[in-house]
Amino acid sequence: MAAIGFIGLGIMGRPMALNLIKGGHTLSLHSRSGVPEDLTAAGGLACRSAGDVASQSEIVITMVPDTPDVEAVLFGTDGVAQGLSAGKTVVDMSSISPIATKHFAKRIGELGCDYLDAPVSGGEVGARNAALSIMVGGTEQTFGRVRPIFELMGKNITLVGGNGDGQTCKVANQIVVALTIEAVGEALLFASKAGADPGKVRQALMGGFASSRILEVHGERMIKRTFDPGFRIELHQKDLNLALSGARSLGVSLPNTSTTQELFNACSAQGGGKWDHSALVLALEKLANHEITKP
Repeated sequence: MAAIGFIGLGIMGRPMALNLIKGGHTLSLHSRSGVPEDLTAAGGLACRSAGDVASQSEIVITMVPDTPDVEAVLFGTDGVAQGLSAGKTVVDMSSISPIATKHFAKRIGELGCDYLDAPVSGGEVGARNAALSIMVGGTEQTFGRVRPIFELMGKNITLVGGNGDGQTCKVANQIVVALTIEAVGEALLFASKAGADPGKVRQALMGGFASSRILEVHGERMIKRTFDPGFRIELHQKDLNLALSGARSLGVSLPNTSTTQELFNACSAQGGGKWDHSALVLALEKLANHEITKP
């Protein structure tokens, strides 16, 4: 079994790391909020810094919120780079800028190490159940070596292309997710305002062409008013910022992505940056002066 390092043990990273421990791997762990007790109880080793994790690991996985966080973990004081030696592999499973990712991969490569960007989709439920979709950018050789580790965390594992392409795929994923949440919110709000039972409407739609995982999970959240994250609005805002800035540089118009981002912005303005992203429906409800309720 490979010696694995895991840095970033929040909502997603914690269950991902636990699944690797359950898979028989020895994990060196670090998180700025501290290493959860259940991970050390399962056999994980708490480390003082990201550099210490890297020095003790063949493969170092990072799972942190944003591009500056990845840069700090990799190249900051006591960062991963300081603990690397030639032949090791860095796997960033955060969702960050594709452009920055290519730069990070180049810097890690100059140290004689391999780099994969491998963002995920599936949320906390997918992380707990080892059912994440994993979108990978890097070489086929490195991907083949790390794939058995990915298989302990996910089900749909795809080598999309070179470094940065995994992150580009994740940005595309987040566009689809955001716009589908918005569509489900509009549909259930329309049904409720018209006097229909939104729960029954959702049930009926689940059997037709409108069926989706988002209608199933987030539609239920909207009806039951359960907006604890999950995946925070502020993180989805970050991802859509990547989409919109990338679109500007490519000369591509993403009109519905822009609109959905404004709805997230409206939620944040009401103090909802840490709400689950399904709470986007609350912005739609304010516009309609109507809350989704059973008749």
